[in-house]
Amino acid sequence: MANTYDTGRMNLPFTGICTFGKKPYIEDWDAIDADVAILGAPFDAGTQWRAGARFGPRGVREASTLFSFGHAGAYDHEDDVTYLGPEVIMVDIGDADIIHTDTQQSHANIEAGVRAILAAGALPVTIGGDHSINIPCIRAFDDQGDIHILQIDAHLDFVDERHGVRHGHGNPMRRAAEQDHVTGLTQLGIRNVSSTAREGYEDARAMGSDILSVRQVRELSVAEAAARIPRGVRVYITIDIDAFCPSIAPGTGTPSHGGFLYYEVLELLQAVARRNEVVGLDLVEVAPDYDPTGSTSILAAQLLLNTLGFIFHERAQR
Repeated sequence: MANTYDTGRMNLPFTGICTFGKKPYIEDWDAIDADVAILGAPFDAGTQWRAGARFGPRGVREASTLFSFGHAGAYDHEDDVTYLGPEVIMVDIGDADIIHTDTQQSHANIEAGVRAILAAGALPVTIGGDHSINIPCIRAFDDQGDIHILQIDAHLDFVDERHGVRHGHGNPMRRAAEQDHVTGLTQLGIRNVSSTAREGYEDARAMGSDILSVRQVRELSVAEAAARIPRGVRVYITIDIDAFCPSIAPGTGTPSHGGFLYYEVLELLQAVARRNEVVGLDLVEVAPDYDPTGSTSILAAQLLLNTLGFIFHERAQR
């Protein structure tokens, strides 16, 4: 008999080991058999100011136990849909090994984890770590066909090289745009005093980027912003938690006021899931120590789970 709320363990959020959503842990990366697999990338040596995102995967996993909905999925009365029911198999494959001071090997280990998930036919979801971890994530797609990148972020992250640094958290979108399998970028939420100089913006647009600030997204509407992504392209989503206003997400190394609120991003991601096939996802720059309330980690976990719900619901409709 299948487990229900009335059978088996009660399994409250504060019991057990903190895998993502309290899903099964798979230690052997050659034995992944799931629809979606979670990989931790606790690397923050690419950070230019406040470190601490190395604890992001641990913090987001712990927060995600709040949303471990038992055996029946999560019912949304507004959409009249039960998301992430038992038909969606999710596993947590733990963390990529991080070698302190060695960006190249740490990134290679993250790339190996994403490749293992893709080889298993599962959707890769990587929890950072700083935004440099997106670089190996995108490299892992080099044999998966063309992808378009949706970046939700306060910062453009399009620096080419600064004092020899090419693989820090200010570089990932530049490194992505250089990849043959990346056909374009949609960069949303970019605002205020950016870490990228004017020539970086010019380079980004010349290399196929569509850039909108928070205010520009609001002027257009979320639906119109989502519609700027070409219909039919396969989309990889990268979310920097500093895309959100620090009033709701203070736990990050580079907070920037004027950011998105929760439902703006949620509705954007739901619209993208309806219009396009989502092939991968990462969420980065959660640094739990800067937010003693835990709200930032809870926001990250809730956003990831809701987004996965949208993705697999739309896959079922297709």
